[in-house]
Amino acid sequence: MGTKSAQTAVDPQLACPVGPVVDIVFSRWTTPILWTLHAHGRQRFVELQRRIDAITPKVLTQRLRQLERDGLVVRTYHPEVPPRVEYEISELGLSLAPLFAHLAEWADGNLDKVDRARQAYDADPAH
Repeated sequence: MGTKSAQTAVDPQLACPVGPVVDIVFSRWTTPILWTLHAHGRQRFVELQRRIDAITPKVLTQRLRQLERDGLVVRTYHPEVPPRVEYEISELGLSLAPLFAHLAEWADGNLDKVDRARQAYDADPAH
């Protein structure tokens, strides 16, 4: 029989309740996709890919599927010839707009400070 650990495992969600939100919203490509859909409205796949220049079609497809699964993006299929698919941010996705606005405001006021701190850290031979 194993011995019981002196530390009790803490549920990560209890330790940091915003962790799940960060995992959902701030993954590598999620934020640019949501930002683009919010800023430019409903778009076809090709339009999104053009606006988010560095993303590959495979990754964009994966992220859009995950965002649709999470309820943050709505996919509309139009059975035309040729078929047309459009993506738009959902009501749930739109509810993140104030969060993004606060983050944009923070970035505007603080990224220069982060840059200066990094430069000072990198210049210090003790690091």
